[in-house]
Formats: sequence, structure tokens, C-alpha cells
Amino acid sequence: MIPLKDNVPTRTLPIITVSLIFVNILIFLWQGLVLQGQAGEALYGYYGFVPHEFMVSVMTRWNLLPYNIMTLFTSMFLHGGFFHLAGNMLYLWIFGNNVEDAMGHTKFILFYVFSGLIAAGFQVFYDPLSTIPMIGASGAISGVLGAYLVLYPYARIKTLLIIIIFIKIVELPAMLLLTIWFFMQVVYSTSTEGVAWYAHIGGFIFGLLLVKVFAGKSIGKAPRVKKPSRTRL
Repeated sequence: MIPLKDNVPTRTLPIITVSLIFVNILIFLWQGLVLQGQAGEALYGYYGFVPHEFMVSVMTRWNLLPYNIMTLFTSMFLHGGFFHLAGNMLYLWIFGNNVEDAMGHTKFILFYVFSGLIAAGFQVFYDPLSTIPMIGASGAISGVLGAYLVLYPYARIKTLLIIIIFIKIVELPAMLLLTIWFFMQVVYSTSTEGVAWYAHIGGFIFGLLLVKVFAGKSIGKAPRVKKPSRTRL
């Protein structure tokens, strides 16, 4: 399922969402244009977040703790390929602008960062011995998805649905789409390696539980959306 557009209007310009997308794309272009071969791979090792190194710095090598804390932040802006970046930025744009609208610019950037940190914490708790660098904005964006589910559960999401050779654009309620998305993360976490699935799960749960702290009185006061004349599947 690839979300394309929602039907929730925004009341303010989503400057933080746009800025995050711009910075992520800029860094990705820098990765590809400036760094070549082994230099690019070394970038992931240096600025990616490595759970094992973080745990070592917490337990014994305290002098390395500031560096490992830094990688918690830098890892959120690195991506492993075009589709990794494109998928994350698509989700951030569709769901982030409305969450920012509800929270306000300052609270949204804090929420985004905290979502990424909590997401990384979940992954460390699951696999503290991993030596594979974690990169990508998925954990932080997962928090945005959790917040969106609470704020706009009945929003309609125009979605590209692909099932083997069946391809169709459908409209799905946000509650259904995001619940399926979360269920897929749980399923994949038990069978698929190479992706920080628990970071996705942790970020989403954080967004669900903490959205009220950041959105405050905006809960339950989402902008009116145009009701569809019929349900399309």
C-alpha cells in the first residue's frame, strides 16, 4: 500500500515538514554526489547509530557516550538508497503536514526528534548487541503516523494498492490504513531481517501515547474534511 494523498486540509504552512524533507534530500544528494565507494559506506559507519557501540559507551566507555548520542540524531538524516529516501519522505509529507498543523511548528519538531530517539531505544532494547548501523528517518516518521491515527482516524487516504498483478487506487480510512501498516511491522519483525522493525513499532507506539502531550487541545478538533459521496474500494 502506497499512500498518495489525504483529504485533510492544513491551516498553516508546514514549514518544519518541508524543511525536514529538504534537509533529508540535500544530505542524500551530498552522499551520492560527493562521497563515492568506500567513503559512502564509511559515512554510514561513522554517522549511523550502532546499538552495540551505544551500549558499550553506556556501560564502560563513558568517554564515547557523547559521540554515540550524536549518532542518534545524525542517523535520522541518512538513507540507504533512493527508494528508502523516497518512501520515508512520501509518508512524512502526507502525514506530517497535518500533525504539524495540529501541534504547531515548535512542538512538532520536538515530537519528531523524540519519536526518533524512542524508536532507536526500542531497537536497542530488542537487539543491544547489533553492530549494524541504523540509518533512516523511519523511526521518527513512525511516531508521526501514530499521532496522525489519533488526530485524524476518519481521514480518507488515497492509496495505491498493489497485490501481485492487481493495481488500483482506492480510498481508505486512516484508521484502517495505519492499523494495517502497524500490523505489518509486527509481522515483519518476526520474519524479516535487515530492517529496524522494532524502531518502527516503538516510534508508532510513542506517537499514539504522547500525541496528546504535544497536540493538547487540538485533539478532537481536526479540520472538517469533505465527506465522500460513496465509499470506493
